[in-house]
Amino acid sequence: QGISRFSSDPETAMGLVQHEGGPCGVLATVQAYVLKYLLFFSDNLGNPEVSDPSFALGQRRFYQSSFAARDDFSSLTEDGKTRALVHAMVEILFLCGTGKRAVVAFIGGVIREKVDAALEGISVESAIDFQKVLRIITFTSRKDAFNMLLANIPLFRSRLGAMLFLISSLLSRGLDCIQADRDDPSQPLVTAPFGHASQEIVNLLLCGEAVPNVFDGKMDLGGGMSLKGIPSDVEVGFLTLLESLNLCKVGQYLKCPKWPIWVVGSESHYTVLFALNPNVQEENELEERESKIRRAFDAQDQSGGGGFIAVEGFQQVLRDTDITFPSDKLDDLCNAGVIVWSEFWQALLQLDKRAGGMKDPTGLMGKKQFTIYHFNGIAKSVLNGSGNTGGSTPIQRPRICKLNVSVPPRWTQDEYLADVVSSSASGSKNDSVLSLAPPVQTACQHAPLVDCIRTRWPRAACSWSGDVPSIV
Repeated sequence: QGISRFSSDPETAMGLVQHEGGPCGVLATVQAYVLKYLLFFSDNLGNPEVSDPSFALGQRRFYQSSFAARDDFSSLTEDGKTRALVHAMVEILFLCGTGKRAVVAFIGGVIREKVDAALEGISVESAIDFQKVLRIITFTSRKDAFNMLLANIPLFRSRLGAMLFLISSLLSRGLDCIQADRDDPSQPLVTAPFGHASQEIVNLLLCGEAVPNVFDGKMDLGGGMSLKGIPSDVEVGFLTLLESLNLCKVGQYLKCPKWPIWVVGSESHYTVLFALNPNVQEENELEERESKIRRAFDAQDQSGGGGFIAVEGFQQVLRDTDITFPSDKLDDLCNAGVIVWSEFWQALLQLDKRAGGMKDPTGLMGKKQFTIYHFNGIAKSVLNGSGNTGGSTPIQRPRICKLNVSVPPRWTQDEYLADVVSSSASGSKNDSVLSLAPPVQTACQHAPLVDCIRTRWPRAACSWSGDVPSIV
């Protein structure tokens, strides 16, 4: 019932920045940050300091281990929603200013109560026209920046609001730093003809630097050349359809943000994906166990990544991971003098958890099931009425979709063997590579959004009611 209220009026909670006059990408990213405050900090919206990410450091363990956001937004006041927007803006601007400053760009002489009337008299046909009316102010105090933006929020909800916020973000970072962040400073930051934000702008708002790539860190090309990616972890993340098409690789920083909120990129649009419970990102017991065993095995692997270890190293792995094989199985594994990862893993899948193995008596083998939501801020036709063609009229509004997600276990023995064969056939050196192809399930529905979700949760099966969720 709660989420149905949210679903019936998504623009009330999400569409806090108008789409007119601003590059797509800026808007979706601000919406993602707004969601962070609406979902996980709704009780602290009156505190100007909550926009500082360090505010959550003492609470994050609590939030991410046991806290699930409410799905009922009916108790949110207009003031609360406005404050969530201002908190989002303050956090982004100080992120761009390396935590030390925020530069706010605004239109001089615009009175809060008469924003629309004042903007009607402003003609902006060129950058020079815009410069004539543009004013800036620099803040080193989050509280002061919060109060200024709160007092002038009608201006940032106007037709020039998103553009003013983009300029504020660029100036907070500093134009020289913006150009130094980029691999190719000659390219435009906003692409023609539709005004889409470049990846540099989206990354600027997500990580505070206008880097052009979505992988982690830097990629060394040799000869003193490198490509710049995301430098550190982020509050909200990013997924893209382009990864499912093998056109890029999103790194773990963007895939696993601190909060379960992602900007989703397609060829022409940006939308937002989010979960109410941060636990959707946590590894379950079996996944953690698998990671620990693999790290212990790799630590003994002297083959340069060949995936096999000596008997002495194998004994150390068993000690480090508290694995106890029956004597006959242990002899079988050690007979050849080397232990291959694939054979070791098959044995673990048949070994009971109480002996340190991966055999799950429940039969689920770490299967995950959770709910996630997708918001598209572009107004689309939605039937207004009971759904009968005779009595319903289409209206235009943003759309939110609830998706049920089921993620199969990383490994069952049959799937493992199939992946080993697939990897061997392709000549891959990594015998733990998983196929992104979905399992055969009759209840599984497909849309381009599902391809994006599978870049975060491989082989996820998704289902929903009603219209197909759109990322365009």
